[in-house]
Amino acid sequence: MREDQHASSVIVGSGALSIAEVVAVARHDARVELDPAALDSVAASRLVVEGLAADPEPHYGISTGFGALATTFIDPTRRTQLQASLVRSHAAGSGDEVEREVIRALQLLRLSTLMTARTGARREVAETYAAMLNADITPRVFEYGSLGCSGDLAPLAHVALAAMGEGEVRVGGSLTPASAALDDAGIAPLVLAEKEGLALINGTDGMLGMLALAIDDLHALLTTADIAAAMSVEGLLGTDAVFAADLHRLRPQAGQAVSAANLRALLAGSPVVASHRGPECTRVQDAYSLRCAPQVHGAARDTLAHASSVADAELASAVDNPVLTLDGRVESNGNFHGAPVGYVLDFLAIAVADVASMSERRTDRFLDRARNQGLPPFLAHEVGVDSGLMIAQYTAAGIVSELKRLAAPASVDSIPSSAMQEDHVSMGWAAARKLRRAIDGLTRVLAIEVMTAARGLQLRAPLAPAAATGAVVALVAETGAVPGPDRFLAPEIEAVTGLVRSRAVRDVAEQAAGALG
Repeated sequence: MREDQHASSVIVGSGALSIAEVVAVARHDARVELDPAALDSVAASRLVVEGLAADPEPHYGISTGFGALATTFIDPTRRTQLQASLVRSHAAGSGDEVEREVIRALQLLRLSTLMTARTGARREVAETYAAMLNADITPRVFEYGSLGCSGDLAPLAHVALAAMGEGEVRVGGSLTPASAALDDAGIAPLVLAEKEGLALINGTDGMLGMLALAIDDLHALLTTADIAAAMSVEGLLGTDAVFAADLHRLRPQAGQAVSAANLRALLAGSPVVASHRGPECTRVQDAYSLRCAPQVHGAARDTLAHASSVADAELASAVDNPVLTLDGRVESNGNFHGAPVGYVLDFLAIAVADVASMSERRTDRFLDRARNQGLPPFLAHEVGVDSGLMIAQYTAAGIVSELKRLAAPASVDSIPSSAMQEDHVSMGWAAARKLRRAIDGLTRVLAIEVMTAARGLQLRAPLAPAAATGAVVALVAETGAVPGPDRFLAPEIEAVTGLVRSRAVRDVAEQAAGALG
């Protein structure tokens, strides 16, 4: 399944969800269905917990307190209160509300872990989470509260709180009490039994959900980066000779080969490129931002492939503490630690910053008459009166500067918590949050390059661009972003950003060039 295609329903069972399935539910509202055989396994595993609950010997999370209170035995008559108190006290988020798609992703991923039958929660808990997703009941989750260990505690606790009929949720975007939303949907609020409070809050689901969504975005954005680069190579009278397949086989980096192949396909048959090809051309070699695009975009692709492999492994994981093993033991563990996910979230932020940095340099070349091969300064209509796209480049430069700051890793930080019981944390949630902002920045920087390159190519008339790049120029022109006297520029930038974000730029290029990597 292509990363931006999505199913109308997703079956959640004991196996791993795919990134595409996470995106389908989180972003495209696919319906959730629970595998009956997996539900039977969930019910069977619950019997193990109930047996331990009746044991006079203490068992962590079942008949004891939590964290630094793990040695405190809890009387059976108080355990329902214990689980509810755990969720209420951990629902301590603060700041702005997190995006709906992120909340749906983390709720789906917690449901997926419940369905592995390794948490010991009742089947009713899994059924409630699925019903909430299908009823478009989105708990309010807030920006701050997760240290990424033990997992995304506060964000997950806000979801569990809503499932108990407490706190607030959004239904169709409208804010309403959770109790009313559940009642309207015919969903009974959960009354948590032994172990279930822990089972609902111990996991990397928030950071993993954001990683899955970022991977989906970046698959499209890195292809769009190749499209923008092709437009710039063409508009700046660069050469396509450096993208030859035999040159890239000399350095067999997988991502580089894909980007070079994309550039060859996008520039195929370009009259602009043909106009300065041959012995009469005095250009020795292009600037790095043009010539080395496959190397940089390819390195980002390889980073994305590594992040995808980590995400796939995490999606196949049953993250809880304590966890029920296949042979019926209940064991404490450290699988909730977010380091594996946090590292690749930070790694992707580095790649995003560098791809955007190279894009901004190509935009800048279009505006400098000393480097733009005969185009007017700043691509202005009337030089001296008009500023053209001068300040659009400032906008891109400001974003790139921020992306460099966002590339500083969150996962190298740690703050002890829980009376030094949790003395090393991943900060994976923070890494995910800054990556989301970085992806938004990359989207805007690429849009500014596409808009600038489109104007540059229009100013090369009567020379025509290649079929694929010409299709993008025509698409951009539909927004009104065309050469001419100065005008209010911000709406045009937003319009082209929308074309990049919606993947329309990629789609029209592929219609002309064929499927791109």
